[in-house]
Amino acid sequence: MTTIDPQVAAAVGTASAAGERAHERAGTVASTLADWLTSTDHKKIGRLFVGTALVFGVAVTAIAGLLGIERIDATGNIVTTDSIPQLFSLYRLVLTFGVVAPILLGLAVAIVPLQLGARALAFPRLAAAGFFTWLIGTGLVIGSIAANGGPGGGSAKMVDLFLAAHVLVVVGLVAAATSVATSVLTTRAPGMNMRRVPLFAWSALVGALGLILMLPVLAGALVLLYLDHRGARTTFGGNNGVTTWIRFAVTQPQTFVYVVPAFGLMIEVIATATRSRLKLRGVALIGLGLVGISALAGVSQVSAPLRADFRHLNATQLFNDLVPYALFNLLPVLGAVLVFAVGLLALGSNRPKIGAPLLFGFFGGGLILVGMVANAVYMVGDAQLAGTVFEEGAWIAVCYGGVLAGLGGVLYWSPKLWGSRAGDMRSIPLALLGALGTLLASVPYFVAGFAKQPDGSTIFDYSGPQNLWNGLATAGHALMVVTLVGFIGMAIASFTGDQTKAAGFDPRDGHTLEWAAASPAPADNFADIHTVASAEPMFDIHADSQHSSAPEHAATSGGAA
Repeated sequence: MTTIDPQVAAAVGTASAAGERAHERAGTVASTLADWLTSTDHKKIGRLFVGTALVFGVAVTAIAGLLGIERIDATGNIVTTDSIPQLFSLYRLVLTFGVVAPILLGLAVAIVPLQLGARALAFPRLAAAGFFTWLIGTGLVIGSIAANGGPGGGSAKMVDLFLAAHVLVVVGLVAAATSVATSVLTTRAPGMNMRRVPLFAWSALVGALGLILMLPVLAGALVLLYLDHRGARTTFGGNNGVTTWIRFAVTQPQTFVYVVPAFGLMIEVIATATRSRLKLRGVALIGLGLVGISALAGVSQVSAPLRADFRHLNATQLFNDLVPYALFNLLPVLGAVLVFAVGLLALGSNRPKIGAPLLFGFFGGGLILVGMVANAVYMVGDAQLAGTVFEEGAWIAVCYGGVLAGLGGVLYWSPKLWGSRAGDMRSIPLALLGALGTLLASVPYFVAGFAKQPDGSTIFDYSGPQNLWNGLATAGHALMVVTLVGFIGMAIASFTGDQTKAAGFDPRDGHTLEWAAASPAPADNFADIHTVASAEPMFDIHADSQHSSAPEHAATSGGAA
């Protein structure tokens, strides 16, 4: 398919003129800020998403730690009892829509056009508007809950503000997802059919389409809740019914949609680390598509559990239970297993080059898979886990796993984003720390769930070492705070040039077209439109030239055929 270049000539001219103006105004904070806030460069827009989400991530993991401390002493509360439901709502909503979804979506905005060989993102102004809409909405969500609004809030005006702001969050994410999906469908380099689309770009397409399908359903629910809350408050339960009607979007299996790009990122990094062509690539494409099926659960607002004693049901009842359960809860797991199988085959066939991006990506994908399997167990009625913290454990594994994968993506593509290759050796301890933190934050809740610890409560009592499970989970959240703070500090040091190593065109011996661009990638990405003849055009060049200087030549001549 031939590239449909979105306003290439105009974009290049505009970008060049903007670059000259930015250079002339360089040195002032105001001009730099204005350049970022008005930019239509997809790499800057993506970095705004990722950077802001990381800041939100530090705050929300700290809140998770506070709630964990409250649970360690389950006989009383440090904060006021009325604030506990609001803190739980803030924790779940901001981690899902303020951290996980924007980190991976922001990476897609920044990297997908480069992988496709395009000079710009489709509808870049829509993506930029999406960022600011999401940012304002998230800020208002946090502010409304802090002012006694949100689910269960006592201030009617702040509850209204929460619902309206939540719609802004959804609109912003859908806008950015629309730009990503349109880019994959319409701005591919000549020769790049859908079977040759890079795996991360493919996973970004699946995730973006899932968001486009599912989030408008959430927006519709929020509008109805807003109208009901402004009126008689008899249909949806008023402020106390908000959680009931929007929870479907922040629990499993719907959360799998937000982390689909994590699996594409993981397999992309594995292929590069093994320095070989990925075998069974088509199986990985199918697997990523299967994970995206979970979007249908959000569209239908059906979690599809198996009712208790389902073995004693008649044939019709069994069919009605098993088919939705398999479609929404088991097929995504099968998709993730297929992607992992392809990745493990690659790792087993060739000795990989171990680095922080590989560890972040592999641990992130693995922990997401743990959460997906745990969700399949949670949905079995005979397990008697409904209403317990078991579901929170699965949600934490999915969300924190998605965050870890996103951090791996930032490291992996740092040469293209800001021109410096962050030190992998300095980042490896953070990958290990984040993986340990995620395990500690999630697995103890699986045990506590079987012990019937209630979800969303800090006052409870059950037999067993309840302080131990909640203490371990709190330690896990604390480790995630340390991981995020350490990562942000390392990224700032790398960006400002402290302890960095300058990156060339292709410092990682990558397989896909983003490695044919300069480091950092210029505003218009490529000097020439590349023509590809396989799914791994840069790998072809490496093989033909026997690791000569061909990547630099390819980047200037457009010779990625």
